[in-house]
Amino acid sequence: MTLPQPPFGSAGEHQLQQQLGTADRAARFYDQQVRPHLTAEMQEFIGRQAMVFLATADSHGECDASFRAGPPGFVHVIDDRTLAYPEFRGNGVLASAGNMIENPHLGMLFVDFTHHHVGLHVNGVAHLYRDQDLRSIHPGLPTDTVPGRSPELWVHLTVEEAYIHCSKYIPHLVPAPRPTGRDAARPQDSDYFTKPRTAHW
Repeated sequence: MTLPQPPFGSAGEHQLQQQLGTADRAARFYDQQVRPHLTAEMQEFIGRQAMVFLATADSHGECDASFRAGPPGFVHVIDDRTLAYPEFRGNGVLASAGNMIENPHLGMLFVDFTHHHVGLHVNGVAHLYRDQDLRSIHPGLPTDTVPGRSPELWVHLTVEEAYIHCSKYIPHLVPAPRPTGRDAARPQDSDYFTKPRTAHW
């Protein structure tokens, strides 16, 4: 007999919950913490965040983890079921965006390392837009303040589920000022993991 699929969680999750005896605890978590939209508190939390971790996979299930950062609110809350963030010029590989072309499912993890030490998972379906195309639909998108910089693409996420990442193992980090000059001992980014050097730990 096939059991009905609960509204949240994958088949693999529920299989392991049955095997490890955590199904009741997981059911309480789904019921109390997982939402099919962004609550007002979640929207406010996202608006304060200056970084987000991304999880994508291509059509074969090959995974990629990445990171985006910007001024607080660079991930823009359009409404309780919609987010958007800009993709700027990078190394030209476009690994995350390329995966979204093949497989639009996107996982986002926002973590507050400095104040409340809590995280927020947001999962959904992503679509890519040119800047002018998304602005024609959502004219309230923020404009980047760096002179001459503009998004190559926007990632538009339709939210499917959002839930807390508990604070138990989130470390406290103190923001450090960004160096004003290039550290002479630090290699160029393109050489950092490819050329031997003397370690300075």
